[in-house]
Amino acid sequence: MLISVGWMATSCAGRLTENELLLTSMMKRYPAKFKKVLTQRDTLDVQIIYTQINRDQHNVPVFRSFYYNVDSTKYFYPASTVKLPMVLLALEKLNRLDIRGVNKFTPMFHDSTYSGQLSVEKDSTSENGFPSVAHYTKKILVASDNDAFNRLYEFVGQKETNYELKRKGYNIRILHRLERPLKPDENRHTEAVRFISRDSLLLGQPMLVNNDSIKPSRRVFKGIGYYKNDQLIKMPFDFTYKNFYPLQEQQEILKAILFPGKVDSKKKFNITEADRKFVMQYMSQWPRETKFPAYYKDQTYFDSFGKFLIYGENRKRIPPNIRIFNKVGDAYGYLIDNIYFVDFKNNVEFILSAVINTNTDGIYNDSKYEYLSLGFPFMRNLGQAVYKYELKRKRPNKPDLSEFKLKYDQ
Repeated sequence: MLISVGWMATSCAGRLTENELLLTSMMKRYPAKFKKVLTQRDTLDVQIIYTQINRDQHNVPVFRSFYYNVDSTKYFYPASTVKLPMVLLALEKLNRLDIRGVNKFTPMFHDSTYSGQLSVEKDSTSENGFPSVAHYTKKILVASDNDAFNRLYEFVGQKETNYELKRKGYNIRILHRLERPLKPDENRHTEAVRFISRDSLLLGQPMLVNNDSIKPSRRVFKGIGYYKNDQLIKMPFDFTYKNFYPLQEQQEILKAILFPGKVDSKKKFNITEADRKFVMQYMSQWPRETKFPAYYKDQTYFDSFGKFLIYGENRKRIPPNIRIFNKVGDAYGYLIDNIYFVDFKNNVEFILSAVINTNTDGIYNDSKYEYLSLGFPFMRNLGQAVYKYELKRKRPNKPDLSEFKLKYDQ
């Protein structure tokens, strides 16, 4: 029922089948939970990467990855997962600018100077009432705030975003803001930005314009229809100019921030160690631990909010020995999670990335996606199956996980 015409650069790794047997056999142990996934994996666009971590005698991590139906040329909509690389690019840009007084905590304002743009001069959810790269980062990593992503996208700019990712060797394209339906031309133009401290202008960045044409090599269509202005259009939905972020790249970005010593130097982000720890903290901080924004007061932000793998739709408090460093995404029926999981009590650590398409009727924009009946149970069951396997897996050396024991807001 779903139609997919893939496109990507020729440098893509494409389909990976290495060590696929382990994940297949792992799911076959629980036929009631994974039968649909095992029999309809292509229809459901399921992809999984499970990476074991073993430590040598010096605690240096060694990775071994297992793949299930992974194909970087097969398109899925990445939704909010694009927010993590955007956070890293914004922090990197601040570091590269190296302007005295301009850092992630400096108040940052946006000015509307073009069609579709929105100004911002305050943020009532921050401690001082002003927006900043740091505060937007918190909102992105703890609660997956769309406007916060848009503001960092506007600060970095579309051209620089894609240039820097490509220069680092990442096969990622970020072309548009989230939850703001703008024309391609409007997404190429980003708001003027000012950094101000004590009424003094420290940096004035004019509107950035990407005049370079970013054209996919092929078109991407999904499904059999979509709604537009409450009318059903009986044609596949066009994803050609949507963001693109393959699962392999998602796991590489996660490694780049958590294990910078284990990735190619080209793929590293040039941020300070303080910035890296800042990102790690808010990737793994529960909403109830967050003062600004005051997510601890909002019951809609439970521990597993944005933690799909392992917990799915479960709203119970997560045990204190568990931490999850991740970034999720959900839109158009796609459910994605990319986690580094740590159990300090049992000395367990692993990386797990997965995507599933819950739009089983092939109609987009109808809000009839099977997140609750299909997506969240798959994520929960997969995470728990891998966790159970990891609890029994023998390791050559006991890992020292103290690096990931961080101090949280409260």
